[in-house]
Parts: sequence; C-alpha cells; structure tokens
Amino acid sequence: MNVETLLVHPNCGEGDGHGGDPFRASAPPIYLSATYDQETPLAFGRYDYSRGGNPTREVLEKQLAILEGAERAFAYPSGVAALDGLATFLRPGDEVLASADLYGGTFRLFTQVWSKRGIVVKYADVTDVSRVSSLITSKTRMMHVEPLGNPMQTVCDIAGLAKVARERGVLMTVDNTSLTPLNIKPLELGAHVVMHSATKYLNGHSDVMAGVLALREKAMIEELGFHHNAEGVALPPFECAMMLRGMETMALRIARQQESAMAVAKYLAGRKDVARVLYVGLEGHGGREVHRSQSRGDGAVLSFTTGSVERSVAIVQRLKLFAIRVSFGSVSSSVSMPASMSHKSVPAELRERYAPPADLMRLSIGIEDCGDLIADLERAMVG
Repeated sequence: MNVETLLVHPNCGEGDGHGGDPFRASAPPIYLSATYDQETPLAFGRYDYSRGGNPTREVLEKQLAILEGAERAFAYPSGVAALDGLATFLRPGDEVLASADLYGGTFRLFTQVWSKRGIVVKYADVTDVSRVSSLITSKTRMMHVEPLGNPMQTVCDIAGLAKVARERGVLMTVDNTSLTPLNIKPLELGAHVVMHSATKYLNGHSDVMAGVLALREKAMIEELGFHHNAEGVALPPFECAMMLRGMETMALRIARQQESAMAVAKYLAGRKDVARVLYVGLEGHGGREVHRSQSRGDGAVLSFTTGSVERSVAIVQRLKLFAIRVSFGSVSSSVSMPASMSHKSVPAELRERYAPPADLMRLSIGIEDCGDLIADLERAMVG
C-alpha cells in the first residue's frame, strides 16, 4: 500500500480497521487516562500506566514505524528529547562523529549536555565517505548526520556512510526531519536509527511539539523501550492525536511545498543582488547527483545570502508573508537568520568553522500561493 494511503488510514490492516475501538470511531480516540484498572494484582492487562503504554500513542507509533520502514517507533515530547534518546546507546568515554551541518539545537545538546556525561562529539564534513571513514577510531560509537544539512544544504551519501559504519561497528543515526520518509528512508539504506523533530513536517501546523526515534534491531528496540518508559519521555495522548491529524495531509502539503520551493529558488537564483542560493534542487548544486540517487524530493527549505548582514536584516524585516521564526516545516512560510537565531548557541570555538554565514537567510516554504510568496520576496528585495 502506498504511503499516501497509509497516512490517511493509520489502522489499515488492524482487524476491522478501527484499531480495536468498540465504537468504530472514524478518528483514533484520545485516551487521556493516566492509569488503567486491572482485574487482578497478579496479571496486568495490555495497559497499566500511560507512561509505559497508551492506546492513542500506540496508533501513532505504529504508523510512524510503517512510514520509516521500522520495526518500532517511539514518540517523544520534542525533537531534542528524541535526539537525547540516542544517548541511550552511549557510555562515558564514547565518541560521536557528527556532521558539521546540523540544526543549532543539536550543537547545543552535544556541546553543553552530552559533554557533561563524558560523551565526546567530533564534527566533520560528511560529504566525503572515505574521509569520514578515516576519522573513525576505536572510541567512535556513533555517527550522526542529516541527509540534507540544515541550513547549508550539504548532502551526504547515507548508504555509503551506513556501509562504513556497519563495517566499523559504529551506530549510524540519521535526522530525517527535513526530508521526511516521503522522500528518503534511511533505515532502508542501512542506518540503525532514524530521528525526527515531528514538530516540523510530520505534524506540519506549528501546534504540536514532538519527536520520533524509529529503528529495526530487536536488542536496540528493547533497550530504547526500557529507557523511554523509565525516563518518562513519552509523548502525551492529546499531542499524539494532533500528530495523527496533521500527518493525514503530509503528502499533499510536502508535494506543494517542494514545488513552490523550487520556483522560489529559481527566482532568487535569477537575481543579480543575491550572492548565493543554497537549494539541492537547483542545477549546479554539488550534492545534487547523490541527493537525487537517494531521495524522491528536494525538500521545502532553502537558504540564500546577499553579501551584507545589514541588507539581509532589512529584507527579513520587510517580508510580510514569511514570518520570522526559528522553526520550519509548517503550512505557513517563514524566514530566519540562523547565525543569530537557531545556531546562536553554537559555541564560539566552533562558530567560525561550522556556523552559517551571518548574512544567510533560511526560507521555509509553506502552502501559500507561490506567486504571492515570490511577490512578497520581490517587494522585500527591492525595498
């Protein structure tokens, strides 16, 4: 069954198609109960306490697992909470080899939280598989990448890196937030774990914070499942229902957003007052061939520079349809300047090498009329 259909029918294939709901509700019911009564003190039923299991969350997690081609998925209260869940597989003294083109909050977690646990994170240009292989040491336990970097649009060969990781006994984890399983399924390319900030495209409406970890291997599922329960980091049922609602339209949303993103990128690339446009869908992007070999679509986020911080700030402030916000992936378009917003927390010693240029603007394209978006950019660019 195609993914577009599964998004609308999360219980398809489950008994009568209603997930066991006795009232055959057309939308998955929201089970807000924190605890469940048991028939005896010796034999527990399917659910006992919602931290460890909840019917609404179960529907969501099953659907997420199907989307990513996983055996199991776990829903978290935010993307960063899911990212931190990866530390389940790390111990003090372990090293993580991470892409240098990552979400700013990832840098913050790695440098200011994981470091206190004795976990060492090293950053690298992951576009060169052989170079990455040479950086792996006996202490390297995990490799963490984004198939399409945020916000610099760097591309890495997921299958190539996963092959190296498995050969060297390293866990390969992939942040699939920007591209989603509609475009790429890292587990099918050899990754061990896929994560999402589901706040972005999976939900798509800027009204839920959520995160996801999805994986296939039984021992890892058991270990992560224990920590997910023991640490109390499960997504609450109301947010699960909101996620299920948002995901119904994900295929439609992303198709339109990607189409508009390409049009906006071409418009900006044609302007003489734009110094550089970063969008993997444009011809001439250095990673386009690798990207197209592993992804069905190009995503709906792009970046561009003007050569002047002052000019970029003025453009951002003149935009009307693009809201200034740190997140992306919503139905409404937005703009940010990552160097002073999402990536501001990158430590000073790393900023010069890894932070995006100060004049760089990142656009998240929504579902508005594309002509209106381009007209808004035109007005802002002309001043």
